[in-house]
Amino acid sequence: MKTELVNRLAERIHSSGPVSIGVFLTEVLFDPRGGFYATKDPIGAGEDFITAPEVSQMFGELIGLWLAGCWQNIGAPNPVQLVEFGPGRGTMMNDILRAARAVPGFASALDVHLIEASPALINVQAGMLDSAPCTVNWATTLSEVPNGPSLIIGNEYLDCLPVRQFVRGPDHWFERLVNANDNGQFSFVLSDVPASAAEIEMIPPTLRDADEGALVEVRPAIAPLMAELSERFENASGIALFIDYGPALSEPGDTLQAIARHNKVDPLAAPGTADLTTRVDFAEIARAAKDAGLRTAGPMTQGNWLKGLGLEYRAADLMRKNPSQKNKLARQVHRLLDEAEMGALFKVMAIYPEGLPAPDGFDS
Repeated sequence: MKTELVNRLAERIHSSGPVSIGVFLTEVLFDPRGGFYATKDPIGAGEDFITAPEVSQMFGELIGLWLAGCWQNIGAPNPVQLVEFGPGRGTMMNDILRAARAVPGFASALDVHLIEASPALINVQAGMLDSAPCTVNWATTLSEVPNGPSLIIGNEYLDCLPVRQFVRGPDHWFERLVNANDNGQFSFVLSDVPASAAEIEMIPPTLRDADEGALVEVRPAIAPLMAELSERFENASGIALFIDYGPALSEPGDTLQAIARHNKVDPLAAPGTADLTTRVDFAEIARAAKDAGLRTAGPMTQGNWLKGLGLEYRAADLMRKNPSQKNKLARQVHRLLDEAEMGALFKVMAIYPEGLPAPDGFDS
């Protein structure tokens, strides 16, 4: 499908050569005039995909209570920065703030910052959080958020960070790139030049000696993000929580996929019309966090983590109070916890500085 975005991408490639997978994803997701996130609200049962906060309010409420416990562990500072990466429609933050009211002093201490690149979603978030019990601000990067004690969350955010893909040849690694023909059709190609020593360093150590033909994905933005968290927590305490889909251990494989209207489509066929993601390598996040001097808890499966926080008890309480909603609530619990649904595929990891106790809900 020829669009203005497709034409610009094709012209760029014709002028400068094939681009990395990460550059391609950034353009098709965030281009201000044609990018998927920049021009539409894609979240919800009737749209392109659905996230856990949209499945049930219990998800965000339990996270809100978990954050309150973290706030108390760092001394209940007032104010405290509550930062959410990629807040979607604002549904999870709305549920977090509802739960925050139940903990004395927590809601009034919060200074909320939403890190969002989509003007379309900012408008939706503003409407969702119109009656928030605290100040809500928007930023494009974490560096714009004032220093101070911080509670940082990101649900299905890391999978949107740009990736690079490398393929093992007989003797060297080569980067997998995106090319364009004269008709503006995109295809995958391998770089003519072997990967540099610095690029090979990005590949997980356990995968560097993979067999010929193996494909490995790396996220260059993870290490800088961990370094930024480390610097922020060194100046003032805090904790970060990331929930995303992907393996607990590094493994090879092409996980790039495009989702439109809840169906998988060709990721190169119609740039700007589908969400492009790859699975998150939690082992690499843990390694980058350790390199930055941080501690980690997890990864745990979302199902086990939510069970540990009492999701089933919360659902049972809601069923007693709202018997007509029993079947609906049961479906929500199944979607969030079951291994065949979100329960096993999605993982949860907390990142925090030395000196803090391990956060609640994680295996010791």
